[in-house]
Amino acid sequence: MANILIIDDDKSLAELLKEYLQAEGLSVTIKHNLNSGLACCLSNSFDLLILDVMLPDGSGFDVIPKIREQQIIPILMLTARGDEVDRIVGLEIGADDYIAKPCSPRELHARIKALLRRANLSVAKEQIQNIELGDLQINFSCREVFCKQELVTLTGTEFNLLTELSKNLGKLLSKETLSQQVLGRRLSAFDRSIDMHVSNLRKKLHLGAFNLPDLKTIRGCGYILTAPVGGDHV
Repeated sequence: MANILIIDDDKSLAELLKEYLQAEGLSVTIKHNLNSGLACCLSNSFDLLILDVMLPDGSGFDVIPKIREQQIIPILMLTARGDEVDRIVGLEIGADDYIAKPCSPRELHARIKALLRRANLSVAKEQIQNIELGDLQINFSCREVFCKQELVTLTGTEFNLLTELSKNLGKLLSKETLSQQVLGRRLSAFDRSIDMHVSNLRKKLHLGAFNLPDLKTIRGCGYILTAPVGGDHV
């Protein structure tokens, strides 16, 4: 049974989601403000966090960096309908996915299952052998990434995206394919989730620099991870 934490001040919505998710076999804890939610998240072992953006004692964005310092728990943001800025900011600072409010419990459950499934992929299913691409090392057994011998903190979704790209080195992967494989859903119109996760990987791993792979955009088609210039890859 997966343990889910919901931090949302909308009590009616939170209780509705809790009732639905518990009926689906999930264990759900609810907190209605940032302070109690953050304390609960860091002092317990949850499998996934559902985090509202607007809360009475601050923004959900404020706690993501604090959580990421200690945990790699999947984070699903609840954002205002059509508020693209919220979605982009959330993905930039470490959220794994987002869903608009008011949200459908059924769609939320589907998103949760997709995130949990990818967070729990076994090493055997992903890739038995670690990958080295110049000064970039991907350790699948520990789900760790090193860039120029420095450990780089990635979200679960970022790691899964890097895994999919590295397994298909030199091959063009469409956004639709990446959305299906990494996010577990079909790509919808105006959905920039994959774009933002790609942008985060480029920044964190300095992709395109000497002896590091490059992540190229093929307009209208998708993305290609290419072998590093100036070094060998295994």
